[in-house]
Amino acid sequence: MVVVLLEDFERSLRLPSPLTELSDDRLGSVRVLMKRDDLIDPVLSGNKWRKLKYQLVDARSRGATTLLTFGGAYSNHVRAVAAAGRRFGFATIGMIRGEEQPFNDQLAAAVADGMRLHYLDRATYRAKTAPDVLDGLRQKFGDFYLVPEGGSAPLALRGCSEMIAEIQERFDLVVCPVGTGGTLAGLSAGLTGGQRALGFSVLRGAEYLDDEVAGIQVEAIGKRLDNWSINHRFHFGGFARRKSELDDFIAEFRDRHGIALDWVYVAKALYGLYACVEEGVVGSGATVVFVVTGPMTKQG
Repeated sequence: MVVVLLEDFERSLRLPSPLTELSDDRLGSVRVLMKRDDLIDPVLSGNKWRKLKYQLVDARSRGATTLLTFGGAYSNHVRAVAAAGRRFGFATIGMIRGEEQPFNDQLAAAVADGMRLHYLDRATYRAKTAPDVLDGLRQKFGDFYLVPEGGSAPLALRGCSEMIAEIQERFDLVVCPVGTGGTLAGLSAGLTGGQRALGFSVLRGAEYLDDEVAGIQVEAIGKRLDNWSINHRFHFGGFARRKSELDDFIAEFRDRHGIALDWVYVAKALYGLYACVEEGVVGSGATVVFVVTGPMTKQG
């Protein structure tokens, strides 16, 4: 039943997502095409939908009735899981990092879609995947289908890899922000020939993400692919942190292109891409697809 619902729902989405070329003299001879996954849907947009798609199918095939996931107080992922649960008939539970606080727009929308919110202190949250923590959650809430933080499960690889087939232009490199690694793992799996994938970490000190991406690929397809890498230089202080250089870049980009970039994910990766073009890391004459992975808002 959920497969039929997914097919019906995807007809309402803007798929394939638009591919628009940037005209910018700062890019020199490098051609950059923006894959506007943020325009797929107002809520289930970008990598949120692509990551969740096959997890919803799997949850229903296993007879699950409840989805449980993790995220911060401003998490677009938590909001998307709540919306998907309402749309496809799952109860949803959101485990929120930190102390309980007044609702912001994201949490209020999740609750409006029927999600039950519970809060974990930061120490417990860091251990959220430990068996004893998950066992405790099952004792408290009963059985549930676990959707990892950010949606980056092995099944997310399949949904994200489908994005590559939508791109009809020839390209050499696909670029995306990296928060949990699922999108990069999937993009890499969809590539052919000499194409490569490059992710820009939005987290400080997150070299572990290389192992996370490799782990997703090994679990999903049985091997770590060698056509991807992560650049860890452009986190601007860490997750949901920013510096004046990033703000200046966002303002100039808006003036040039009329697009207001999300500063938590998208702007950091795009800044990194521009820097790599300037440094010659991206070869002259290359065609790059830059994936806009989610809503153009400041929430992450």
